[in-house]
Amino acid sequence: MSTALVTGASGFIGGHLVRRLLADGWQVHVVLRPDSVPPADDAGALHVHRHDGSTEDLIRILRAVAPDTVFHLASLFLAQHTPADVEPLVRANVLFSTQLAEAMAQAGVRHLVNTGTSWQHYEDQPYSPVCLYAALKQAFDAVLRFYAEALDMRVITLKLFDTYGPGDRRPKLLHLFKRIGASGEALAMSPGQQRIDLVHIDDVIDAFVLAAGRLASGAVAGIEEYAVSSGAPLPLQELARVYEQASGQALNIDWGGRPYRPREVMEPWHSYRLLPGWQPRVGLADGIRATLAAEAAP
Repeated sequence: MSTALVTGASGFIGGHLVRRLLADGWQVHVVLRPDSVPPADDAGALHVHRHDGSTEDLIRILRAVAPDTVFHLASLFLAQHTPADVEPLVRANVLFSTQLAEAMAQAGVRHLVNTGTSWQHYEDQPYSPVCLYAALKQAFDAVLRFYAEALDMRVITLKLFDTYGPGDRRPKLLHLFKRIGASGEALAMSPGQQRIDLVHIDDVIDAFVLAAGRLASGAVAGIEEYAVSSGAPLPLQELARVYEQASGQALNIDWGGRPYRPREVMEPWHSYRLLPGWQPRVGLADGIRATLAAEAAP
């Protein structure tokens, strides 16, 4: 039985990952803040550790768990920030992440599946951050370079595009579409020519599990980085039409009712590599229909 330690388990992707690992027979431990709610665990198999914020406490947890693989999904995402957001963004995306890497080094844990973002590659650049969040993700990549080169850590970073699926309560695009489709209310949006890359949560979780297997196989030396992409981004207006057809609901959208955001991603990153052996399996229309059906089930 393999042992996993997961951060960010209270989030949408982390919760799905925990359920998949438990179903696959992993022994699963999660690290949560004192006020975070753990994912549902009907079988009572999940091990929950509350982190007090210190590096020493995280070292204690890593030594006690001794995981085969750490899955790091904890983050704070903000597309645009205010001055008040700087400290929590740095704390969540750099400080805690560095504490985790140090705790792994101290506990002799060498395998990390890290989570990055396609927004580290504005206009398909090798590195150009869309926002401060993406810049801080890149900052932790630089930190990981030290742990990989000096302390023999083996890392796979999965850079995610937009994700969706059952149980997603984040105020993301499909959540907004579902709300206005049901209510008929108008939604002011940009002109809608930016291309959106949506990846179903089942495909995302497949990538995390496959990355762990690649680490366990000994195929990784140092750091590897891969995208988790549908490979089929659509203009936002076309994506809305796909949603209307899949859901059977008309969307009352005021295209051009608001401007594009600063540094809007008009064309997603495409000069990426995919994780060996991974391909997306869930098409967008099928994924939307399955998501709506799962959420409508009693």
